[in-house]
Amino acid sequence: MSEMKIKELIAQSDSLLQSTQQVVKQALQHLHFDQVTYELLKEPLRFLTVRIPVKMDDGSVQVFTGYRSQHNDAIGPTKGGIRFHPDVTEDEIKALSLWMSIKCGITNLPFGGGKGGIVCDPRNMSFNEIERLSRGYVRAISQIVGPTKDIPAPDVFTNSQVMAWMMDEYSRIRELDSPGFITGKPLVLGGSAGRESSTALGVVMVTKEAAKLKGISLEGAKVIIQGFGNAGSYLAKFLHDAGSIIVGISDALGALYNPEGLDIDYLLDNRDSFGTVTNLFSDVITNAELLTKECDIIIPAAIENQINEGNVNGIKAKLIVEAANGPTTNKATEILNEKGVLIVPDVLANSGGVVVSYFEWVQNNQGLYWEHEEVIERLEKIMISSFHKIHSMSVNKRVNMRVAAYMVGLEKVSQAMKWRGWV
Repeated sequence: MSEMKIKELIAQSDSLLQSTQQVVKQALQHLHFDQVTYELLKEPLRFLTVRIPVKMDDGSVQVFTGYRSQHNDAIGPTKGGIRFHPDVTEDEIKALSLWMSIKCGITNLPFGGGKGGIVCDPRNMSFNEIERLSRGYVRAISQIVGPTKDIPAPDVFTNSQVMAWMMDEYSRIRELDSPGFITGKPLVLGGSAGRESSTALGVVMVTKEAAKLKGISLEGAKVIIQGFGNAGSYLAKFLHDAGSIIVGISDALGALYNPEGLDIDYLLDNRDSFGTVTNLFSDVITNAELLTKECDIIIPAAIENQINEGNVNGIKAKLIVEAANGPTTNKATEILNEKGVLIVPDVLANSGGVVVSYFEWVQNNQGLYWEHEEVIERLEKIMISSFHKIHSMSVNKRVNMRVAAYMVGLEKVSQAMKWRGWV
């Protein structure tokens, strides 16, 4: 099927929020919660839109639009990242905050889901412009966030430096030092050991468990990783070091594939700050072509809707582990499940980031910091336990892993709302 036709099919499919709501409804029906519970969970409790004036380096003033979504705080303060991206939309931020509630339920954290974003392209902005935008965003949302209200973190195109600026601005506004206001900070400012690589490490942990179920040995397994940013690059390194053969990777410009395996160390050493490396090669294929190549495991670590009705019949992998948010459409999920492909859903696979963010928040609150080994040990215990809890739910209730993950994730918040008397 042509790439244009695939794009048309994606455009015709439900939005990220709509497709998420469909699975939420399924999960709640299996759990026997009523329609009122669904009505309260299908949208965030609070959604703030802000306008942020920023003085640019050339002296002009540009006004940016930002969002902060607080999905549900029945369990505790909301928690979720802030992304800087030109394609940020209200619906995307709402869906991502809902997913965060599910992730926190899956991993049994005392949080509800939150998410934030700014419509901008940091790739075309200077260091100083990004700092002014980061501080302006915190000033705009400062009344609804805080260590006991809503705790932000890094996401797409944000990092520990952005978190440091935001923490500093919040501390100035509140006139007190507030390391627990935000996670993903530099170590010297109260960050946690292991936070930067935690999402990828969590993906590797559940990949090992899922591979066992499919009879795949990670040593020698042929793996395709779509995306070579923070998560994708760490994934490539961790799996390569574990003995897997990384046969394909991709970035925003294209993809590389070699059935004998790619030189991962060379690619990591030569990628730019945005994870781009394919521009150094002439034998580049498209992202769509990469997903249909021969392999044992596919790990989508880029953007949503990459595995869809247009290419699903070409997928040859036995196992798909979703490091990205929403990389597989609902229809493609159904088709792959019928073919016996095991899909480890995003709300489980990439939850390592929020788990270690929780660890960071705990360490900030108690003023006692853990060694790297202790962080990894605690993360592994939670990720493996969460995987088997969802797999058991999938088997016992005869639903796919995605629906099972939503059931596990939503049960806790639904019960909390019931105890509070909201429903």
